[in-house]
Amino acid sequence: MCGRFAVDKDTNELIEEFVAAGGDVHDWAPSWNLAPTQQVPVVIESVKTGELVRRLETARWSLVPGWSKSLTMKFPTFNARSETAAEKSTFSASVKSKRAIIPASGYYEWHTDPVTKKKTPFYIHSGNDETLAFAGLYSWWKDHSKAEDDPTSWNLTATILTSDAVDDLLDIHDRNPVPLPREWWGRWLDPATVGDQDFVDAAVQAALPVAGSLEIREVAPLPFQGEGPELIRPVTKAGQ
Repeated sequence: MCGRFAVDKDTNELIEEFVAAGGDVHDWAPSWNLAPTQQVPVVIESVKTGELVRRLETARWSLVPGWSKSLTMKFPTFNARSETAAEKSTFSASVKSKRAIIPASGYYEWHTDPVTKKKTPFYIHSGNDETLAFAGLYSWWKDHSKAEDDPTSWNLTATILTSDAVDDLLDIHDRNPVPLPREWWGRWLDPATVGDQDFVDAAVQAALPVAGSLEIREVAPLPFQGEGPELIRPVTKAGQ
């Protein structure tokens, strides 16, 4: 799974990286401690005035399907299992045509000692500091308690797809996000491509080399609230 991640790029850097138009990102600033339900940057494509537009937006990290009566779901939706996303009512419509990329500098995972049950945090990232492109899904949720013409009634929400962990990451956790290679970015985002389980499975396979190349370092316990690049600094062991 992926329950915390970091994005150390600002709006302009993300727009340049993903060749996206500026969207609703006025409140975005780099963060090293993003948690579910917070606003996170997402890259999406949709047709506007007859033209396909790729843009950068911010979305609530926990997908809420349009049919939900509430913005708060009864179960966690910040991650979606890639193996079943196409058949789950929460995610199936998004798999078909509302796929997103969630940029990330890296993400955190906790290894639980089977004997002591102690949880040790690790930061998983690209060795060359490249921005990761997690395969994601998005959905627009409308708050019907607000006026029809109230622009704040629409909420963009998103989730990160996960898959079985590659061998290199199994010692940390049994799941990992799906980091798409660059050649898959356009294919994944294109709303004209009707997604199904085979399409998701192909994306997961394409992501395996990227996931297997990621580097891992132990970091200090992550505060519930707290911010700054010091959160991803490696732990220095005694005697080192």
